[in-house]
Amino acid sequence: MISPARPEVAPAPSPALSRRETRGLKLASDSDLRTSQLKSVDLNRVIKLLEESNSNDEEERQLETLKKVMKQYETGLPLKDLAQIFKILNLCAEKIQDQEAFIEPTCEILKLCGLPFLKKKLSDEVNYTPVTLESIAQLGYLMRVPSSQVRIQICKCIISFYHAEPPKKQLADLHSTSANYKIQMAELGGLAETLVLSLALVENQLAEKLWVLKALQHLSTSGVNCKLMMKAQAASRICSHLNDADPSGQLLFRSSEILWNLLENMSKEEVVNQLSNLECIYALKEVFVKLLMHGFRHYDRQLRNDLLVIATLIAENPGAPMIESGFTKQLILLATFSEVKSHNPLVKGFKLTYSYEDFELKKLLFNMVAVLAKDLCAVQLLNEGKVVLALFHYVKPNEKPGVHDWSVAQYEELQLHAIATLASVAPLLVDDYMTCQGNTRLLMFLEWCVGQDPFFGQGNCFHGAGGRGNKLAQMRYSLRVLRPVVSLCDEAVNLDLCDQGAINQLLDILKHITNKSKEKEDAIVLEIQTDILLILSTLCENDLHRKELFGCEGVDILIPFMKMDPNKLYSGLGHNRLLFSTLDSLWCCVMGCYIAEDYFLEKEGIFLLLDLLTLKQKNICNLILGILVEFCDNSKTASHINAWRGKKDQTAASLLIHLWKQEELELGVKHDQDGRIVDAKKPLVGSIQEQQGVIPMPANCPSIAIMEVSENMRAKIYSVLSKLGFENLPGLSAKDFVTLAIIRRYLDFKVGEVWSEICAELKEETFRPVTPDEEALKVISEASENVGKMVATLQTQMLESQQHQELQEEEKVYSKIQAIHKQREMVNKSWENFLTRTSNYEALKKAKRLQEKSIDASRSKSRPQNATLHSTEIKGLNTTIASGRLVTVESTPSELTGGPLADTDLALRKLSVRGGALKKIKGVKVLDPFKKDSVSVK
Repeated sequence: MISPARPEVAPAPSPALSRRETRGLKLASDSDLRTSQLKSVDLNRVIKLLEESNSNDEEERQLETLKKVMKQYETGLPLKDLAQIFKILNLCAEKIQDQEAFIEPTCEILKLCGLPFLKKKLSDEVNYTPVTLESIAQLGYLMRVPSSQVRIQICKCIISFYHAEPPKKQLADLHSTSANYKIQMAELGGLAETLVLSLALVENQLAEKLWVLKALQHLSTSGVNCKLMMKAQAASRICSHLNDADPSGQLLFRSSEILWNLLENMSKEEVVNQLSNLECIYALKEVFVKLLMHGFRHYDRQLRNDLLVIATLIAENPGAPMIESGFTKQLILLATFSEVKSHNPLVKGFKLTYSYEDFELKKLLFNMVAVLAKDLCAVQLLNEGKVVLALFHYVKPNEKPGVHDWSVAQYEELQLHAIATLASVAPLLVDDYMTCQGNTRLLMFLEWCVGQDPFFGQGNCFHGAGGRGNKLAQMRYSLRVLRPVVSLCDEAVNLDLCDQGAINQLLDILKHITNKSKEKEDAIVLEIQTDILLILSTLCENDLHRKELFGCEGVDILIPFMKMDPNKLYSGLGHNRLLFSTLDSLWCCVMGCYIAEDYFLEKEGIFLLLDLLTLKQKNICNLILGILVEFCDNSKTASHINAWRGKKDQTAASLLIHLWKQEELELGVKHDQDGRIVDAKKPLVGSIQEQQGVIPMPANCPSIAIMEVSENMRAKIYSVLSKLGFENLPGLSAKDFVTLAIIRRYLDFKVGEVWSEICAELKEETFRPVTPDEEALKVISEASENVGKMVATLQTQMLESQQHQELQEEEKVYSKIQAIHKQREMVNKSWENFLTRTSNYEALKKAKRLQEKSIDASRSKSRPQNATLHSTEIKGLNTTIASGRLVTVESTPSELTGGPLADTDLALRKLSVRGGALKKIKGVKVLDPFKKDSVSVK
């Protein structure tokens, strides 16, 4: 029997540690571990560790160290450590491609970046701004990491900037930065631009793309970020991928939100320019049609309408290939399919509900038609789509409002919107307009607008402003359609309109609206009045029969408008436009028809025009002077103009000369202080014209001297005064006559100016005319200059004559003053003599003797034979005043004096005597001769 083998003896172990030593080592290890946990991790050593070569042992050590770092900064990253933390983050990101184990710590560090940064001092935010900018910018660059988890975590980190949560633990010596600090740093660091560029990296990863779009949605709320995003072509990048597959629908929602933010925070033109390419428009078209045909949720309809608004903005850009993409044709079809039957498969079986979103869709489609009408290339498509016929569907009263139709308010809004769109489309499609009997429909609709049918407009929409409880909004937009159509001056259209009695109907409407709005005028009423007057002006301008239809009734309507308060012109409601249209109607509808002209003159219309001329508003004055020039062809006009008087008895001639002076002052024409010509060669040239100099032009182009005639009022003032005659103009001063001398020679001066300009052009072109022409030019120039000198001499003579006349008038005034003083002296001397006679009896007797001697001397010495002489003296009467047949004494009452004339021989027995004094008896009638010869003594 074999005994079992003996086991080998194991080698002797090293000396065993005692239990105390083992326990002591264990205690020491625990103490070291606690000490290491209390100590902060040296970030520089961590960076150095991560930079070492990767082995399995090193990888575990690096990951373990990273866990310690995350544990240490679980409350947030201090600003002072931010640079080192992001260096660690970049090193981890570099290792991810080869070592997926670093994905988790990278994401954990990114989570820490989402927490508010920590600061120790208030000044740390400013001091660490460069470091923070660089660090946050690194988040965008980390999107290069080929890890879905990392990319999504970066997006979550960025989103947390806008929804930051406070840390769960707060350290005593560190505080969170301000709420908007990270957002500001992201804006300054250009994070939004980098994130837009990263869309190319996640193009095929739907989950990552949605998170990037969500982050961009938050960033795009800032104007600064939108500018950075536009720099990276964000609008084009996002719009071109609207139709990418996405079962959740988030891609379309977030993309549309970003586009809206870009439109709101940036220039619309810049955003639209980025969207105006075939790729974007195709994507927009496909998404819109998909939502239109298959969208059934409330959200889908809202999103569909939002995309249509973006498409409308793109359509406003003339360079957008809307027609090439086929989008224009589809939109026109959708705008008209409910009013015009179509067999197009796109709308076959499609019906609009009467929900608010579909109501908004209908209005947006009308608005799209108005935008497309601005592009002449789309006119043919509008014609094929029978847009005019569809819009005329609403030019009628709402006869059958029902439950299963648009509400009354909705129909009114659609009606007004359709008519407003028709105003843009109808002038482009005149043939369609006539085919649809547009004139008849509009006139019938206008007749309904002024009728008495019960209608209560809601007036709660943009186009319905001012139309609550009335039909003013409908009338306003109907006239907006009629005005541009008439302005085309298509004879067939205007003749058809007049044949249906449009002139009388428009006058009746104008009279009705004017009488109704006398108490209160608003902008809408003024616009209606203005449009009617403009339509009438266009219809009557070149047709005498139509002017006769306008006739006296039209003049009666125009007169009150011309009497409007001048202060209303600055009210901002449109009174100035109404006044212009009134003057335009006067020119086009009255002048040329002698019946209307004479009636206008009878109504003192010329006086009203001159009253408006005194306002001295240049734009109005130019028009009024043109009207006056035309009116002066009527022989009765001149007397009306000469009879007018303004404030301070100003005459029309004085007013016109004042306007001439004011015009030349603005032009900078040189005159001396008395208004005389300074430069006889260029008496009409102003400083502005002189600065422009002479520019050689082709023969078919008007020169500056010719263009100047139409740019100011001088030619019109000359025309009016020449028709009034330059002689015997009332109310002019000497200086007015000085200016009148220039006006009288205006045509001669203007001809000379043109010849001078021709000479200057020849000199400028270094072209020498032949000798006879050169001599002729010289003679013409000298003749023009001689006319200027002659006028200057005449002006001097006028001023000297006026000065001489003023001196003569001054001498007359002084002579009159001297005569008045002499008369006063004589009166005073006569009064002194009178006082002397009444106070000194001897002086009275002496005066009496002198008087009697003078009377005797004045009598004839030769007396006829057998003549009986009668004494003319009253005995006992001591007066030196020549006595008449009756003396009335009004002196001291007889009751006090006893009657001084009681003993005279005056035989007036018809007068009663009381106490010897004479008194008038009320019952006795005194004859006129006695009154004339009587003397009253006081």
